[in-house]
Amino acid sequence: MGKIRIFDSLHNKIIDVDKVHKTDSEWKKLLTPEQYRITTKKGTEQPFTCTFDNIKEPGVYRCVRCGAGLFKTATKFNSGTGWPSYYEPVSDLNIRLEEDNSYGMHRTEVLCARCDAHLGHVFDDGPPPTGKRYCINSAALVFGT
Repeated sequence: MGKIRIFDSLHNKIIDVDKVHKTDSEWKKLLTPEQYRITTKKGTEQPFTCTFDNIKEPGVYRCVRCGAGLFKTATKFNSGTGWPSYYEPVSDLNIRLEEDNSYGMHRTEVLCARCDAHLGHVFDDGPPPTGKRYCINSAALVFGT
């Protein structure tokens, strides 16, 4: 199993962790059907169905598959798109970006660096200070500290 470096938001430091590898059938057993469809099959949830819209308290949105910290409440904003949007990740170490040309569109896919879960897409039309809009499926996340 290889090791990767991620930023541990709980302890505020970079740590080495095992890369998470599971088979398709293992993910299917561990996740709800919606979580599996989104994170493993690169699905998209319907807009305006976000389960995190009303969360305002400080915390971290973590990967539903491996628990890696991905986005902080403080970086969440209302983009008007119908999907949870953040202007920056907890750390660039915790996500991986890939070109996505599916469905005749050119986009940048956002994946969890630790387990390769599909999270959503990033666009260049977000607010300062980054100008980025990480448009993330809520089924790919859990909220906590």
